[in-house]
Amino acid sequence: MSISRRAVLTATAGFAVAGSAKAARPDPTVLTQDVITAAKKEGTIAWYTADDLVLATQVSKSFEAKYGMTVQLERSGAERIYQRIGQEYSSDISAVDVATTSDLGHTVSWRKSGWLAPFVPAEAAHWTDAAIAPDGLYLVDKFTLVVPGYNSRLVKAADAPKTWTDLLDPKWKGKLVKAHPGYSGAITNETYALSHLLGWEFYEKLAKQDVLQVQSATDPPMRTAQGERAVMADAAEVTSLRLIGQGAPLVLVYPGEGVPVVGVGSVLMLKAPRPNAARLFMHYLASSECQKINMEQGSRSFDNTLTEPASWTPLSKIKLLYNDPADLAREAEEIKKRYSQIFGV
Repeated sequence: MSISRRAVLTATAGFAVAGSAKAARPDPTVLTQDVITAAKKEGTIAWYTADDLVLATQVSKSFEAKYGMTVQLERSGAERIYQRIGQEYSSDISAVDVATTSDLGHTVSWRKSGWLAPFVPAEAAHWTDAAIAPDGLYLVDKFTLVVPGYNSRLVKAADAPKTWTDLLDPKWKGKLVKAHPGYSGAITNETYALSHLLGWEFYEKLAKQDVLQVQSATDPPMRTAQGERAVMADAAEVTSLRLIGQGAPLVLVYPGEGVPVVGVGSVLMLKAPRPNAARLFMHYLASSECQKINMEQGSRSFDNTLTEPASWTPLSKIKLLYNDPADLAREAEEIKKRYSQIFGV
């Protein structure tokens, strides 16, 4: 595949506009006591999310403690979340109030189906345009990166891979662990970006490295930290940073070829069975209180009132690869199919 300008956007371009640019962004909505009161009467919020389980659980508990409500947490990989919502809606079941996906291509499909309600919480009004859909149909309430890395107890820094193509070195055969785009939206993003950047030849060669194939992007850092494999071919930065903060012997690598950025988008479902609770939860996701929790658990934030930990590699020192959600949506199924054919899983 050749690299197109729309296919992989770099540096400060940010997430490309997905869907129609004709729809004007709705004015930010201020949280009122009336909404809080109505939400508490509904009592429950059904949140389908691809967030890391530790993070999703902490956010849920924090929201419950703040508002005295119950979060019905349904956590799975982004592709599983997408499939579940599709299956429910095809059966005329409207169970989900708010959905969070690590594959912004899903928002393109949901938009076309007319399943989303435009909503911009006032708490996010100061965020960059990259964080909010032009028509207000999704909010990138956090983002992370997909990076390789290694166990510092098993690999010396001088010997460690420095680039994506370094993973193809024969010395790493049988020592790599990798997540799957058929399960993880983050890895769908990565596969899209790197297949355009490096070509499918990169994955064909990587498949010959006797890779331990796992599902979620949160799995490789845990497997690598435990010493099951010495090197993670890809991993969610969010999980990796949290484990490092807990003392795990992980070192992250930010390849010079570029690092895929994964916007984690939250949407308000038009048929949310608990609309007030859904709106209150969207306000909470955008609040500095929740954004601080995200950052404490390793996520990057568009909230410029917060400061990232000094131990993190600054974004200014990383070549960032942004995917156009519309292109991602169009090619996602073919990407997953081709990947499975190459790796035989």
